Amino acid sequence: MEYLPSEKNFLGLPDERLYAYERSKVVIQQAPYEYTSSYLSGSHKGPQAIIKASAYVECYDEELDEEVVEKLGIATLPAISFKDKTDADAVLLIEQETDKLLNDGKFVVSLGAEHTVTLGFVKSFIKKYPGLSILQIDAHSDLRDSYNDNRYSHASVMARIHELGLTICQAGIRAQCREEAELIKSSEKIHTFYAHQIRANPLWISEIVDFLDNDVYITIDADGFDPSIMPGVGTAEPNGLFWTETLELLKKVFRERNVVGFDVVECAPINGSILSEYTLAKLVYKLIGYKFSEKTR
Repeated sequence: MEYLPSEKNFLGLPDERLYAYERSKVVIQQAPYEYTSSYLSGSHKGPQAIIKASAYVECYDEELDEEVVEKLGIATLPAISFKDKTDADAVLLIEQETDKLLNDGKFVVSLGAEHTVTLGFVKSFIKKYPGLSILQIDAHSDLRDSYNDNRYSHASVMARIHELGLTICQAGIRAQCREEAELIKSSEKIHTFYAHQIRANPLWISEIVDFLDNDVYITIDADGFDPSIMPGVGTAEPNGLFWTETLELLKKVFRERNVVGFDVVECAPINGSILSEYTLAKLVYKLIGYKFSEKTR
């Protein structure tokens, strides 16, 4: 399996012992697929921008009191090449590439462009974890049956995942159409925690975890965060999640459930600013730590 050398890998690791594919428990997969962006474009630049920014993230985590990468190894794979593949063909390619990594026993962290890519990841993961549930951090429900006449739009990705029969917990939602709201009300599989509700509910984190099954896949849309800390997104919405409360949610999920993988999507870098991609790079490393540190248990 090809992996990227120190100048291009996650954390900018200089020691091959820490980034060689064969020795690494964790792999960073890049899926820079952007085809259906509906407002600002540029998310195809997100995965590489996050990896570049990660070179400035400290390997020592002060919360966990360890350099998690030292005991894991983190291999960074070249970006998936989509060429002329779109919609169902692009999703299938992502599924197949993810299959290879899971078959090799890797913990897969995926960096995507538009949110459509998550469907490919999830279709791969459910082969290994058929009882999978999904935690979605997002500003948008992404539950439209189609958008701009495309059922593989980024605005429809969770509708496609819902059709797989999986439990979905959504956190931070604050923008949706009536169609999506009605689907949420009618489905026993979708549990939505709106941004305006969690501000008034001190138990929201525990309630989310209670809805999740044992095996959990996490998908994080960058616009789930408040624009004040995450401006580099395609469709920003006010009243988003902040750093500490998001980590409290994620830490509890990692502690009480078996998180089998996660993705971070929809970062659209802003020229002259590194805030969004750096914050997401730190988030990725933090979550890898939550998965493998004894301090989380």
